[in-house]
Formats: sequence, structure tokens, C-alpha cells
Amino acid sequence: MITKEREDYLKAIYHLQKDESPVRTTTIAREMGVKPASVTGAIQRMAEHGFLDYQERKGVTLTEEGRRIALEVIRHHRLIELYLIEALGYSWDEVHDEAERLEHAVSPLFIERIAAALGHPTIDPHGAPIPTADGEIPPLSRDKLSEAKPGTVGTIARVNDQDPELLRYLADMDIRPGMQVTVLEVKPFGGPVHIQVNDATHAVGLQAAENIYLKASDD
Repeated sequence: MITKEREDYLKAIYHLQKDESPVRTTTIAREMGVKPASVTGAIQRMAEHGFLDYQERKGVTLTEEGRRIALEVIRHHRLIELYLIEALGYSWDEVHDEAERLEHAVSPLFIERIAAALGHPTIDPHGAPIPTADGEIPPLSRDKLSEAKPGTVGTIARVNDQDPELLRYLADMDIRPGMQVTVLEVKPFGGPVHIQVNDATHAVGLQAAENIYLKASDD
């Protein structure tokens, strides 16, 4: 049986696997905000149901079934975010938490109706790719603005969506996915990254720049 809790675990492990595989229980506990002992019990039960491969003292990886479910939940989340903005007038800093609540409650039919109404979009409001109904998804952009060299020209591919204050900060500067960016200067010792977006120049703080991902023009 797949429950909301298990869907949350599978989604979290899917994201964590990009940086760590197998994913350790301590990493999962930190991501989920629970005690490691609780994680161990939960992942053992999910492994028994075929959602995870679990190796004691090493960690877990998703099985094909676990990956399928994780991508289905991610598809729900990202389509709901876009629908809330396009149909209901939400701003992009309001939709993450709403989608977290709704992603478990909607049916596959409802999600496909949303996808059709939106014209079968491929990216969410923050630039992240939307998995297809068949579970296909392109790789995420991994090149951070904070690591770009002066003179880099590219496009904002995506921004992390979990911090509403960050999204409001970027919206105030009109910095969004799809916009062309030129990196003018990177100040040392944790200083800001100076960029040009359209005809405006901005000094983006390092913490914000860590959460902005670029696609270089020569990619």
C-alpha cells in the first residue's frame, strides 16, 4: 500500500540520489526532519514492499517501482504549481506549500485534465522539468550562478522553489527562468554576483546565487 508518508519518502530519496547513492538514513532523516530510527523502520517496510533496495549500514536506492511513484508525485506537484499560477492567480512564491498538500490528494485523471488544460507543459513555474505521464524526465540543470565565471552568458534554467523569501527577492529584480543573463563580476570572499538581465544590472547575494541554475549559451 502506498501512503502519503511513503510518497514523501520516495520523492525525497529521488532528489537525494542525485548527490548521494545509496542514500544514507541520516541524510534522509535530515531531509525529512525526523529521527534516524524512524527512517530505518520506514525504509525497511518500503523495501519489503519493493519500493526500495536497502543495504544495512550503506543506505537505500529506489527500485523501478519506487522511482515510478516518486516521479508521479513530482509530476503532480509541478503541474499543480503551474495550474495554481495560470488558473487561480497565485504568485510563484505561494505555490510550493499548496502543491505539497495537494499532490497526494488528486487522482491521475485530474492531473491529466490539468496537463491538457495547460497545453501539456514541460517545465514548472520555477524552471524544473515536469515528468511525463510515462515517467520520463530530462536531467536537471546543475550549474549554479554562484559558480559561474565572469563573462558567462546563459539562460536562467531554474530556481529552487522551497524558499518563498528567495522567490520574492528574485521577483523584485524580475529574475525568472528563461531570461538571458550575463555574469559581469563575482566578488571574492562570499560577495555578490553582479549580473545583467535584459537592460538591468543586479548584485545577487551569494545565498541567492546558490539557488539559481544556468544553462550556458554554448550548451
